[in-house]
Amino acid sequence: MFADICGSTAMYDNLGDDLARRLIARCIAIMLDQLPAHQGKLIKTIGDEIMCTFPDAEAALNAACAMQQAVDNGNNGAEYPMHIRIGFHYGDVICEAGDIYGDTVNVAARVASVTRASQVMATQAAVDALSAESRDKTRPVMRAEFKGKPGQYDVFMILWNPDDTESTRIGTPAFRAPKENSDELTLRYRGQQFKVNKERKSAVLGRDEKNCQIIVQNEFASRQHVRIEFRFGKFFVVDQSTNGTYVRSGDGTVTSLMREEMLLEGAGSISLGQAYSVHVVDAVEFSIGPPAA
Repeated sequence: MFADICGSTAMYDNLGDDLARRLIARCIAIMLDQLPAHQGKLIKTIGDEIMCTFPDAEAALNAACAMQQAVDNGNNGAEYPMHIRIGFHYGDVICEAGDIYGDTVNVAARVASVTRASQVMATQAAVDALSAESRDKTRPVMRAEFKGKPGQYDVFMILWNPDDTESTRIGTPAFRAPKENSDELTLRYRGQQFKVNKERKSAVLGRDEKNCQIIVQNEFASRQHVRIEFRFGKFFVVDQSTNGTYVRSGDGTVTSLMREEMLLEGAGSISLGQAYSVHVVDAVEFSIGPPAA
């Protein structure tokens, strides 16, 4: 399992090194406090992220839920709320000199990398190893391709909040589908155009000519820099880059993302790796609205 504090880079920029370091250390301590009750073992701390192991998938799930709940409880009345993301996979590992290696570790790290703030994600292998009761807390959310791995992995969201679990039970009013959103998001860039909608639920923007729907060839863009996703009737931009993503809304507000996501509304533009404080010439325009007749 990997558990990561979201937005730590922005915290250092906005709050200063001393306060950000104290907040991150406190959040890590809250996560580590949940390990003993679930037979978890800390392998190492990597900056604002912890890597740990458990005797089985059930213990990992329970620990992940406990971590999210503990961090959420700690945010009550907090001036600077913290958010974490957790990803885990199930399988054998290689133990050597107090560290662990192998395919299971690599996959777990990649699951964590596609997980967003306040989420817990797991692979099919991990879900298959859970009890029937715990499997009821899981929902399939995506098929992900991981760098260096053949094929795709089914990734599941863990409903760690009891309110979320209750509200998504089949048969309850809250589970019934909301009014369907028939809008689509149109991306435009240098003669390229791509639409994201209920049929085509995602698009990747970046330098990779083979795997990107909008190809942006500049020195600031990563190969697969950012994803646009249609989820729950809404459109999200999800940064997965090295240099970050900048989103300018229709009112001129600019939001910077680093391994984070945000809801897109109306129209605006997306800059891959280059802040709007400099002259941006490679921004991808987006607009949301009903499909053209």
